[in-house]
Amino acid sequence: MDKLLIKGGNRLQGDVTISGAKNAALPILCAGLLTSGDVQLSNVPHLQDVRTMLRLLAQTGLKVDQDGDKVTLNGSNITSLEAPYELVKTMRASILVLGPLLARFGEAKVSLPGGCAIGSRPVDQHIKGLQALGAEITIEAGYIHAKCKKLKGTRIVTDMITVTGTENLMMAAVLAEGETVLENAAREPEVTDLAHLLVAMGAKIEGIGTDRLVITGVPELHGASHAVISDRIEAATFLCAVAATGGDITIRNTRTDIMDAALDKLREIGLRLTVGDDWIRAQMDGRPQPVTFRTTEYPGFPTDMQAQFMAVNTIANGASRVTETIFENRFMHVQEMNRLGAAIETDGNTAFIKGVEQLVGAPVMATDLRASASLVIAGLAARGETLVDRIYHLDRGYDRMEVKLQAIGADISRIK
Repeated sequence: MDKLLIKGGNRLQGDVTISGAKNAALPILCAGLLTSGDVQLSNVPHLQDVRTMLRLLAQTGLKVDQDGDKVTLNGSNITSLEAPYELVKTMRASILVLGPLLARFGEAKVSLPGGCAIGSRPVDQHIKGLQALGAEITIEAGYIHAKCKKLKGTRIVTDMITVTGTENLMMAAVLAEGETVLENAAREPEVTDLAHLLVAMGAKIEGIGTDRLVITGVPELHGASHAVISDRIEAATFLCAVAATGGDITIRNTRTDIMDAALDKLREIGLRLTVGDDWIRAQMDGRPQPVTFRTTEYPGFPTDMQAQFMAVNTIANGASRVTETIFENRFMHVQEMNRLGAAIETDGNTAFIKGVEQLVGAPVMATDLRASASLVIAGLAARGETLVDRIYHLDRGYDRMEVKLQAIGADISRIK
């Protein structure tokens, strides 16, 4: 099992190119199931989750051609309408094949996702929405079995804002008969990116980027070309790294217009930001200032950045408070950061951080994707050596993070 060895204390200097967004790429890949035409994608990130999704799609009969960050999908010969547990258990986003398969072929059998380290992510909203569209759904032996000769448009109000739920129902509704209205829809940029691809494929969607999507079903979709948006979470993670270590970096291939909440807090920390259309220069000298925040749905502060900002807060000049409202178990990095000398206490869904002058390297263990990134940031800022174990979590969502960090001066290496 790979680990990362980090020798902390180096300032970061240079350029970082941001990869395509994991959370946009996964649903967009599933959209290839909706048509027999070629879906040509670019800026697809090199991630474990993407590889898993491509394996899952290939076993349905979807033809997958990959060349670097370019992927071409062709769904003219789908032979299986099932997503088996062996693949679904490693990645909860596998549920996103349910809507497209049901809409196009009238049937789908998808394993219930396994447990999730950061908390429950129920699929009941997916099921409720598909039933409203006319699907007959049974759950048996750990599988969701959905059937419907033809989905019919309706008004769907989800009980909660759900990103994958919105994506699944949107992909189902584009081929449904009549008009579907999705109320309380997720507004995340990754949802919007999927909607733009679907429109390029011939779908009719109004209200993109709002919490009310109006979808007029069409008989079929055709092929299209699309570039996956850049990863706002990866971009903000590198900005947190320079905030913690000091230095001067420029991140390229980014989307500053979808990062307002994170950029506002980074300025509060003391990071000097110069922002262009697709680049951000970040300069940091001195100790970070503490920032208090509360995670919430987009356009609020993203839960996927909570752990990384907490890593910066551990060495801030003062006390801060972090409240997590999205996932109930998303403080598992706290005890690992405390092993590095941080002073963090938790009470329910709130963490209280008292900044210390210096973290000290130690062996730590990653518990989930964003927790692993936060431990890398803490290790970069710590004195001495930090060994991060279980970095397979990191590889799920960050494209060769240690290589990018090496290029800007970090002393970090992958060891077997």
